[in-house]
Amino acid sequence: MRFLSILFFFLVGFFGYAQVTITGVISDENGLPLRDAHVHIANKTTSTDVNGSYVLSGIPKGKQKLYISFIGYHAIEETIEISTDLTINRQLKLDITKLDDITIRQLSNSKSESSNEQVLKSATIEKFSNQTLGEALKEVSGVSILKTGSTIVKPVINGLHSNRVPIINNNVRLEDQQWGTEHAPNFDINSAGKITVIKGASALQYGGDAIGGIVVIEPEVIKKDTLVVKTILNLASNGMGGSLSSSLQKGNRYGWSWNALGTFKYLGDRETPDYVLSNSGNREQNFSGGIRYAQEKYNFNAMYSFYNAQIGIIKASHIGNVNDLYNSINNQQPSVIEPFTYSIDAPKQEVQHHLAKVNYQRWLNENASIDFQYAFQFNNRLEFDVRRSSANNDKAALDLQLATHTFLADYKTNIGNWRLKSGLNLGYQNNFANPKTGVRPLIPSYEKLDAGLYGIAVYKFDNATSLESGIRYDFSTIEATKYYLKSRWTERGYDAEFSHFIVGEEGNQWLTKPTFDYHNITANIGFRKQFHHEMEWLVNVSLASRNPNPSELFSDGLHHSTGQVELGDLRLKKEQAYKFNTTFNKDWKSFRVQINPFINRISNFIYLQPTGFETTIRGAFPVWEFKQTEALLTGFDVNTKWNISNHFSHELGMAYVNGQNLSTNEYLIDMPPFVINNKIQYKKESWFDFVSELKSEVVFRQNQFPNYNFETNIVTNNTLTPVVVDISSPPKGYHLLHFYSEMTFKINKKNSLTTSFSVQNIMNTTYRDYLNRQRFYVDEMGRNVQVQLKFNY
Repeated sequence: MRFLSILFFFLVGFFGYAQVTITGVISDENGLPLRDAHVHIANKTTSTDVNGSYVLSGIPKGKQKLYISFIGYHAIEETIEISTDLTINRQLKLDITKLDDITIRQLSNSKSESSNEQVLKSATIEKFSNQTLGEALKEVSGVSILKTGSTIVKPVINGLHSNRVPIINNNVRLEDQQWGTEHAPNFDINSAGKITVIKGASALQYGGDAIGGIVVIEPEVIKKDTLVVKTILNLASNGMGGSLSSSLQKGNRYGWSWNALGTFKYLGDRETPDYVLSNSGNREQNFSGGIRYAQEKYNFNAMYSFYNAQIGIIKASHIGNVNDLYNSINNQQPSVIEPFTYSIDAPKQEVQHHLAKVNYQRWLNENASIDFQYAFQFNNRLEFDVRRSSANNDKAALDLQLATHTFLADYKTNIGNWRLKSGLNLGYQNNFANPKTGVRPLIPSYEKLDAGLYGIAVYKFDNATSLESGIRYDFSTIEATKYYLKSRWTERGYDAEFSHFIVGEEGNQWLTKPTFDYHNITANIGFRKQFHHEMEWLVNVSLASRNPNPSELFSDGLHHSTGQVELGDLRLKKEQAYKFNTTFNKDWKSFRVQINPFINRISNFIYLQPTGFETTIRGAFPVWEFKQTEALLTGFDVNTKWNISNHFSHELGMAYVNGQNLSTNEYLIDMPPFVINNKIQYKKESWFDFVSELKSEVVFRQNQFPNYNFETNIVTNNTLTPVVVDISSPPKGYHLLHFYSEMTFKINKKNSLTTSFSVQNIMNTTYRDYLNRQRFYVDEMGRNVQVQLKFNY
């Protein structure tokens, strides 16, 4: 027994002596520390801290494998002989093939520690300088677009859109009446330096209603001690126009910095392979600028942006009655085809959006800071109808003026392994529906107050493992002033439930003041684990709540841009979503993959459903009503990147969403179909940074859809004939090919010219998109050849 005890202590002492500690610092090519670099020796794994330092204890003596990696840099893999405690410092070199425009995740500057974040960098954004925010976001798998024609585009994340996907511009939530499907974000994509897509409601600092996800837009970072001027000229064959955008940036490390940007767009009618999309031109005149004053302990910045757009609505979509709709669907040919023109006539939209912001940030110490921010937004939306008297066509049929004030305060601190953030927001919003249009407004005047509090905590067990949790409370109250036709009030069954809203009477109308209060709790918990060999696992569970928006509550009338009567419902309750979202990232030497499945269970899900038709003095129009149900959305996104050689690479993206209406046991309407994108790229730096790529976009037919067809009578040969109006059947799937190439010519050390040539829809394919609200009337755009010149000087 004594012998065994001696042997035990001998072995413990031997193996304890045989294990050593390895320390060191990992830096980049400039000698600066790299945070969250992965270090793996033997069976021990860690990541570097903010100073680039790491510590690994309990390493066995002898020959061991050392592996060091960081996204965007060449990995180090070597064998080392270990006999005593060592200090191993290594410097990583940039790997150009891994500095992609779309980055899977940025750990050091992430908006949420445990959520899937995908980033569009400036190189990708500049490709879409002549297009829209929604079209650029299509580069991210799982993001599709909802369109009204060819120019009104909004993003759809995992099957959800509009105010389920808040857009944060320069740390200000965009408030621009984008409740409706035909209201695109009022934003100039040229003013973005980086765009981050977060799939889920985990970034609680931006709000609690992000049931689908969040789009965070950040301006280009002003580099210190520089003056940068950039001009981008775009020319497009489809629309026979283009755009010009120019920006100036003056940066200083301390003291004053400033930037300014202006954009002008001018395009005429778009064309399908077979005909002109009459009245589909658009114009934009945009400006943004900001100033910044920075000192070591604080900084102050202010910015202002102005977005001004005129958007044509294709004439074929302006139906006179349900007969026109039936004929459009069955003829597969637009009712109006006119020669190409740059003119924009009614129906059309004119939108102006002003945003002004001031922000003050102060560092209380090296681990804590506090931010204060005030922002003001004013959005004026004018919609012009084709009136019975052409003399009134220049008079808007809808005039909405939305003013929004917001105040934010945020506090951040690091305490040991804890990273904490908390804050509050206050908001006041006023929407004025101008009665001088002579048309009863679709959306009434209203006032809204908001207040919210949040707290987020991240605990880092080590540099490879972290746990995140957060909670948020929001209060909101809205009071509207609205006239209801007495017949509509009774028809909707409001007499018994909402008679207390009636405050007056005028002829055949009730004057009402509907008032609603909402209390919402949002919470999330997430986990991140980084394994060896650049493998990472993220998991996040969230609860999000969204109030009915003004369009869903109060819509009551003919929406001219879509030719349909839309009816809101005062009974609508707030949505509550329970989302499970997980992401697996694996990066090999030349290949990486990301898999992102999700489950989203939504109570009181609000959707727009066609229910029949209604006869007005203009004729019979289809009626769409806002309804609620229990919904379940499931799906997955997949991305891969394969660096085939030093010059060739391949990217694959797949996205699938299944939307179930659990109350009726049928599919949800307007869910994006299954999409597969493939892109092969060739790069050769010695040829003036030459890049050439061919992209394949395969969109399958959406076979999962509800049947909301309705019967009506149309006039044929002077007699009423019963027919079924098929507004449910999706169009067939399609396959598109796109080409892009660019070269950069260095004029001197500071100046360069980048030329690019692209062709969208190379084969000039005729197709219709299920998520285009005007698919009943016209085909999508045909081939579009674009040339871009970018000057940096």
